[in-house]
Amino acid sequence: MKTDHLGQMIYSEDDCVNLLMRGHTMQIDGMLVDASVDLETAAAILENVPTFVQYNELSLQAITVEEFDHVNQNNWLMPDQYKNLDIAEHVLNLCNSEAALQRVGEELLLYQAHDLFNLLRYLKFLVDIMNQNNLIWGVGRGSSVASYVLYLLGVHKIDSLHYNLDIAEFLR
Repeated sequence: MKTDHLGQMIYSEDDCVNLLMRGHTMQIDGMLVDASVDLETAAAILENVPTFVQYNELSLQAITVEEFDHVNQNNWLMPDQYKNLDIAEHVLNLCNSEAALQRVGEELLLYQAHDLFNLLRYLKFLVDIMNQNNLIWGVGRGSSVASYVLYLLGVHKIDSLHYNLDIAEFLR
């Protein structure tokens, strides 16, 4: 297995066979395989084989990391209720003071400018799943604690408004 310049894992024929032999058919559905893999022969030999995507490095060289991230953000697996969630309205409704509304408005403009609303929707979904399953995660670390929006969504436990943390530390 190797990775390309975008960090995608590219599987060889041996990698595919190993996964299939171990019964990991769900993991390989839609995975990228090296151009040397004969997909027609593999599909004819193995029944109920998941779909493979032939990897062509030349076709990806023209795409930027930002474009790659944008495509993948639009393909995240989450329920439609989260995909269709008006995340700005949701976060604004969580505010309990004028200062909070001001800070959230400022941050939402930055999130929108960086095209990160899908990320916020996914984080809302992820936090809800972790809460439903009683999973514990850290209180927060690094520059993410500077975001009051992430605090309101429950991603971390540091009230950046209370500690007067600058959002520029997060979205730089």
